[in-house]
Amino acid sequence: MSQIKLSGPTSFSALAADASHLRDTLAWESFRPGVDAHWLYREPDGGPAAVLLRYEPGARVTRHEHVGFEHLILLQGDQFDEDGAYPAGSVMISPPGTSHSPGSRGGCLALLIYEKAVRFEAAQ
Repeated sequence: MSQIKLSGPTSFSALAADASHLRDTLAWESFRPGVDAHWLYREPDGGPAAVLLRYEPGARVTRHEHVGFEHLILLQGDQFDEDGAYPAGSVMISPPGTSHSPGSRGGCLALLIYEKAVRFEAAQ
């Protein structure tokens, strides 16, 4: 499995064009059930981070609060949350203090850029 090397600028168009290839070839780690992560960068102690998330069909991430801004660019597939459904190419910006539980009916690949790490709600 490969790793994206950030030695210089990485363009959105390159990520979008390679979405299918990236989905199948990157080194992934488990993030939540049915959702895998490939971290592009991650600061310690919950600082800024960027990650590609790969959702399997039917996967859903538990409800979490945005402590800082979260920018999501849907590179491939579909995603939904309590506010609506989003096709590939959608851009969502979640400000601090908002929360949601995103999922994907058919699977997706998304680029997320965090100002600060999200806070997951405790299991009920």
